[in-house]
Amino acid sequence: MAGVWLLLVLFLLGSAEAGKLLVIPSDGSHWLGMKPIVEELGRRGNQVVVVIPEASLSMGPSQNTTTLTYPVDYTKAELEADLADQLKTVLSIDISTDLAKFQVFIISLDLLQSFIVRNAEGLLFNKDLMNELQDYSFDAILTDPFEPIGAIAGEYLSIPAIYMQINLPCGVDALASQCPVPASYVPQPLTHFTDRMNFWQRSVNLVRTLLQPMACRHLFTRADEIASRVLQRKASIVEIMSRAALWFMRFDFAFEFPRPLMPNMVMIGGMATKKPKPLSQVSSHNYICMQLHVHLH
Repeated sequence: MAGVWLLLVLFLLGSAEAGKLLVIPSDGSHWLGMKPIVEELGRRGNQVVVVIPEASLSMGPSQNTTTLTYPVDYTKAELEADLADQLKTVLSIDISTDLAKFQVFIISLDLLQSFIVRNAEGLLFNKDLMNELQDYSFDAILTDPFEPIGAIAGEYLSIPAIYMQINLPCGVDALASQCPVPASYVPQPLTHFTDRMNFWQRSVNLVRTLLQPMACRHLFTRADEIASRVLQRKASIVEIMSRAALWFMRFDFAFEFPRPLMPNMVMIGGMATKKPKPLSQVSSHNYICMQLHVHLH
């Protein structure tokens, strides 16, 4: 409830009572889906500070916001080549059997383990930048937990965290929020099952569900070490995310199967990465005629 109220304040209050929002996005389509919301919050008078790496696939300055950058030890070309190699590795695996699908699941965890913390040194151990962020006294952080450095930064700054996420292979959102995930009708990622499974598929899905905590510990091995160093205490990403004020679940209602949600989870569907073109005007008469034509044929 506190997270919902916080977001309503950011969207609805005028510039005289505007809030301060820190944004640490993830690269690629993650940022393209978040960017319209960030720019709209800035347009409504909120002070929005976006923190991004100097080299990225798609991130750059956005409208109505302040952009801060930090150095990284790779170039855009190197990042593109690395992603292409990883994608080639995953796509080269035959997924015609359940065992092969499980193999892809394990390989995905291994590939993501290093990739999701590639920017940690540049941001979290940049004392000047972290002190500058501390001086802003932000009201909240909006971040995509696909790259957990935003979650770690929010914990370090002691500000409420709003997560906007697409599924990670280990289902960290369910683990962190303790949201029920019934194995009988909620298919695990990369199983390619539906919500109507036979006995064998349910058995496989149950095993995958039971393995999720172990999968998250493996995926976030390096991230947990970094979080412990930054916070100077034993910490884990699942534990940090368990204190989320609000989860924006970027699931497309047309493609996702029914699943339980916690009170601080909001399904927002797939966010458009491009500004949609205006719809052509259709009169009510023409609309009724079209509907009749569909029903008649």
